[in-house]
This record gives sequence, C-alpha cells and structure tokens, in this order.
Amino acid sequence: MACQMGYSNINPDEGIKYGQQDQDLATKLAWKKGMGMANTCIGVNYINKADYTKALAYYTEALKIAEETGDKYSIASSTGNIGVVYKDQGDYHKALEYYFKALKIAGEIADKEEIAVNTSNIGLVYMALSDYPRALEYFFKALKLDEELGKNNSIASVNCSIGIIYKNQGDYPKALEYYFKALELDEKLGNKQGIADVTDDIGNAYCYQKDYPRALEYLLKALKLAEESGNKFGIAAVTGNISNIYKDQKNYTMAVESSMQALKLFEEIGNKQGMAVNLCNIGEDYIAIVEDTAANTAKVSSAVELSRSGYKPAAAIPQGKAALLAAAIDHLQRGLVLLKEIKAPGYIQGCYDDLLEAYKLKGDYKKAMEYGDSSRAIKDALFSQANRAKIAQLENKQKDIADSLRAAAEKNAAEVKATHRRNYELIGVGALVLAIAFIFLLTRNNKLLDIEKKKSDSLLLNILPEEVAGQLKEKGVAEAKHFDNVTVLFTDFVNFTETSAHMSPQGLIDELHHCFKKFDEITHKYRIEKIKTIGDAYLAVAGLPAPYPEHAENVVHAAIEISAFMQDRMAKLGNRTFDIRIGIHSGSVVAGIVGIRKFAYDIWGDTVNTAARMEQNSKAGKINISQTTYELMKDKFTCEYRGEIEAKGKGMLKMYYVS
Repeated sequence: MACQMGYSNINPDEGIKYGQQDQDLATKLAWKKGMGMANTCIGVNYINKADYTKALAYYTEALKIAEETGDKYSIASSTGNIGVVYKDQGDYHKALEYYFKALKIAGEIADKEEIAVNTSNIGLVYMALSDYPRALEYFFKALKLDEELGKNNSIASVNCSIGIIYKNQGDYPKALEYYFKALELDEKLGNKQGIADVTDDIGNAYCYQKDYPRALEYLLKALKLAEESGNKFGIAAVTGNISNIYKDQKNYTMAVESSMQALKLFEEIGNKQGMAVNLCNIGEDYIAIVEDTAANTAKVSSAVELSRSGYKPAAAIPQGKAALLAAAIDHLQRGLVLLKEIKAPGYIQGCYDDLLEAYKLKGDYKKAMEYGDSSRAIKDALFSQANRAKIAQLENKQKDIADSLRAAAEKNAAEVKATHRRNYELIGVGALVLAIAFIFLLTRNNKLLDIEKKKSDSLLLNILPEEVAGQLKEKGVAEAKHFDNVTVLFTDFVNFTETSAHMSPQGLIDELHHCFKKFDEITHKYRIEKIKTIGDAYLAVAGLPAPYPEHAENVVHAAIEISAFMQDRMAKLGNRTFDIRIGIHSGSVVAGIVGIRKFAYDIWGDTVNTAARMEQNSKAGKINISQTTYELMKDKFTCEYRGEIEAKGKGMLKMYYVS
C-alpha cells in the first residue's frame, strides 16, 4: 500500500493508478482497513496535483470507512487529512476546525504521534494567517512532543517551519539558524527529500538578504538533489525559485526562461497551482521589463545576442511594449483561470493586481479599474477570513468567562438566601442602615450618572460631528442634509495584502491603529471630518456639517502631511508598514446617520465615487486630484497635469498630481 504513496511527489498519476488497483483488491477482499488506506493514499496524490476536490472526496471516503469500523486512529488521521485540503485551499477557518477535531480524538486515544502531527498542522494554519506568535506556540509544542517521541524526521520539519516564520518576519539570521538545524538532522537521517526542501529554503533566505551568489549555490544544490531523486515537483519548485534570483537582479531573460522550465514540469505532473504561479510570474516579468525599460534598468538579451552566446531559450521574449503587455496579459489570464479552478484567493488577488498594472501600462484604464475592484473585493474577504478564527476563539473565551460568572452568581445567590434566614431578627436595625445607605448611594449615584453622561457625550462626539450629535440628543433623530461644496479625501495602502502577510494579526492591527491615529490628528487639525475606515482605506470630508470656503485647500494640506508621514514611516520601517496613494475630489454630497444600532455618520453621492476613482488612478506616494479640486486650489499649490484618464463608470476625467 505504501508503494503508491511514494509516487506522490515523483509521479502522482502513477500513484493514483496504483492506489486504485490497491482499492480494487481491498474491495474484493472486503478488507475495510485496506480500502480506507487506499483512499487516503489516492487523496495524497491528488493533493500533489492540487486537485483538492478529488483529494477531499477520497479523504472523506476514508473517514467514512474509519467511522464504520470504529477505528479511532484512522478517524483522527483522516480528519486531519481533510484539514490539509482546506488549508491548501486557503479556507483556514475550516482547516482549524478539522485539525482541532483530529487533535481532540488523538488526545482521547493518547496517540502522541497524531497529537504532534495535528499540533504542527495547526501551527501551519496560524503561520498562513500571519499569526506568528500563535504559530510559534504550536510549533514549539509539536517540537517538544516530537523530541519526546524521538521523531527526528518531524523535528527537522518543525524546525524548518519555525525558520519560515522568522524569514517571513524578516529575521533572516534566525531563520537560517533553524534551517541549518533542520538540515543537520536531515543529513544524519539521509533524508534526501528533507535535505532538498530545506536547502531550497536556505537559498530563498539568502535571496531575501540579497546574497545572490550564496542563494544560487544552495538552490542549485537543492535542484541537483531533486534531479537525483527524480522528484519532478521538487525540480519544478526549485527552478521557479531560481527565477526569483534572476528577477531581483533584473536579468529577465534568465528569469523568464527559469519560469518557463518550471511551468513545463508542473504541466507534466498536472500540478495546477505550480502552473498558475509560474504563468503569473512570467506575466510579472514581462510587466517589469516594460517598467524597467522606461527607466533604462532592464537586462534583456536580444535573440541575436543569445544566438551568439550559444544559449537557446525555451521561447523568445517579445520585443516592444505592446507585444510585452499582450504576452503579460495572456499569461496572467491563463494563470487566473487555473487559480480560480483550485480556489486560491491569495494568489488570485495578486494576479488581479498584476492585471491592473498591465492594463494601466497599456492605457486601458477601464479594464484596469475592473481588476482593481476585483482585487479590493478579495483583499477585504481575505482580511475578514484572517480574523475569523481569532474571533471564534475570543467568543469561546467570552463564553467561558460568562459561564464562570453565572456559576459565581448562583453560588452568591444561595449564600445570600442562607444568610437572609439568619438575619431576619435584625430587620429593625437593618432598615435604618438601609435608609442611610440609600441616601448615600443616591447622592453617589447622581455623581456617577453625571460622570457617565460626560463619558457618553464624549463617546458620541468621537462617532458624530458635534452639530449632528447635539441634534440626535435633543430630538432623538438627525436629518440627512445636502451639502453643495465639500472636498472628499480617499486614501488606500498599496500592496496591503502582501505586506500584511509578513505581520502578525496584532502587529497588523497595531500598525493600522498607529497610522489611522495620525491621520485622525492631521484631519482634525485641518477641520476635516473623518467618516470611516474600510479595511485599509480611509475616508474623510471637509466642508460639513458647517460649510467653509477653504475645504479643498485644507484637504490638500492634510493629504500632503499624511503622505509625508507615511513616506517617513516607510523609510524607518520598510516592509513593516505600507506605502499610500491618495485621491481627492470636490463637489456635493448627502450626509446623515445610517442604522439604529451601531449607527454611523456617512456620506453619499457621485463626489464620493469620483474621489475613490481618483485614489484608484493614483500611484504609491502620489496625491491625485480632479479638475474640480484643481480649480479650487490651483493658486495655492503646484500641480502636474496628467491628461485625461478613463475612470470606471465616469469616462475620461482630467487628473492632476499635487507636486
């Protein structure tokens, strides 16, 4: 039965064929356990083909058989395997659900190995969610269990995972420390697959440090090991990683060639994720050539130069901007189709961003905006999903606290009841004491009510403009109003998903809080009303609820300060914070309160939509304003006319960058 499991990395199609033969034989023998094992092994091979639908079907069948036979060991294993499918699909909430189920079952039967496996897998999910403290907590638990079991193979794997966390946090020396621990163990075990995997990780860590000679040294070692073992998946993965070195060095000829070689190998083994990633990488390389050619930094060898050197690439790189962008879009769209098939939202969002950039460079702003909107939708969904598991845990914790309080209250009630019987004879004295206490409490409570009223008033002013808050307190309602002349500010962080992937959830929230707190201070300084934050976007407006003529000027001043603040922060923190783009438009809006619970002050109208389009057509570090805003403040600021640019649903609009 183990023979076809070994094909999963080398040739999963062969593994599936042999697994089905095993399944047929076990069925003829009516050997339930064998049928379950065959289903599991076939599922493993489908995982390596990134065919998650079929993998899930076989793992589910294996679980069903295990439950029928009452084999708790197999139930725990199959439940954990289903978690693997959901993790690989990016459904982390579902993955954690199955991993914790598997962990519970393994605990009931004291299966220490299965406990260690699922503990490590839970760490992998938290790592994918960028909750690095929690991921490390589970990895170190798994490491301790594996050391007690003497499972050196698993110890090496967990050390490697810990290294990946430190790499993602930008602590490359610490990452290398754990990678080399894993490598030492794998070498002692003679585990060629493990040696190849961790050698690849070491190469990538050196690449991030821009130590390209050492990075290439380790990646080529990993490639040789994969070739010696006939591991096509490993060969393809390492070849794709080598392309990143060439891309970082702007050697696009070799970058594209490496990605094409990787693509061909992934096609041979039918791994859709690998195919999609390398198609998108090729598209990114073509876009980078266009951008860097404009800056005279691209290194692209011509067909003549290549033929003179004796090098024959798999395919010639297109010549000219139009051909490069057409090829980029073709590769990205092909990759997008595959990514949608395997339901990989993180990769899909990155692909949308690349298509947005390609169409912008092509001048097709309508298409660019469509992909920009699609990217934003997925980014918001991913941001929400990343917190679902954490929210669920907080809810469970709150439930535990509530249960404890309820138990304490019941105990207290019983004690009070018992005490009441003992003290009825003291009622006369008690009544006097109560009367005095009542007077004291009444006086004190009046003071407390006054304090609480001030707190609630302060809280209300944090949510609503002062005029609106006053109207709400006086009448219980606040009417919506139309404002003819306001200026709307819209900001958005660039590459938010990619940057936040290297941060823990708490680190991400802390950084967003720090940035938005500063934005609040700046907008307050210029008499601008903050409306809301939407994920990583910030919306504010000047000129309401009390109109004033300098609304456009004030918003531009605030935008300049916000941009300068973020640029200074980027210089200090690098990839631990975000770059920003800003859009501004002036016009009319309707403003009012929405909702009756958790109500909010909001604005509506075409002006808000146009401000959003200004932001979407801006670039990192730039402030993009409309013609209307420009006319209101052109005598106060220097601006660069960008020409007429198409905005989604708006047609061609004149736009300016504030210098």
